[in-house]
Amino acid sequence: MSDRAEAAPRGLLIVYTGDGKGKTTAALGLCVRAVGYGMRVAIIQFVKGSWHYGEKDGVRRLAPEVSFEAMGKGFVGIIDDKLPRDEHEKAARETLAEVEQVITRGEHDIVILDEVNVALGLKLLTPQAVIDVVRKRPPKMHVVCTGRDAPPELIDIADLVTEMKEIKHPFRKGMKAQRGLDF
Repeated sequence: MSDRAEAAPRGLLIVYTGDGKGKTTAALGLCVRAVGYGMRVAIIQFVKGSWHYGEKDGVRRLAPEVSFEAMGKGFVGIIDDKLPRDEHEKAARETLAEVEQVITRGEHDIVILDEVNVALGLKLLTPQAVIDVVRKRPPKMHVVCTGRDAPPELIDIADLVTEMKEIKHPFRKGMKAQRGLDF
């Protein structure tokens, strides 16, 4: 047997970032694969909270192996956001506190912090605050951080980083987002 096959598994820190589509989708694909192996997954969404997304309904069908919480107050400073910034900051802190509780309880094999990189890019949280929480995970727990603008500090400590790069997007041709594909 090779050393690779004999090594005890350890939890990975995975980052999906970049300006292309597919970051949350990649995390959800990992979630479905993990459930197929009987693993328990927690998905906690930063930022996206106020809108309806198909993933909310789809992921809930994977219960009880998958738990899902959308805790953000919606996208910050764009489209129809009328909330003061301090409400978004408070929601981000509360979401991170929930992540910390989920991680320290240790009941899940994978914890997905969906759009946490966006919260970091918007400076709703500091990279160090997120890193401090992620470092509290049990040795075999995997943590996945999604969203554009992952900070260098998070990338530096990650085990796996994938950057989604936009090459072409139908929005650039004036096509609207489509149910089931984009939301």
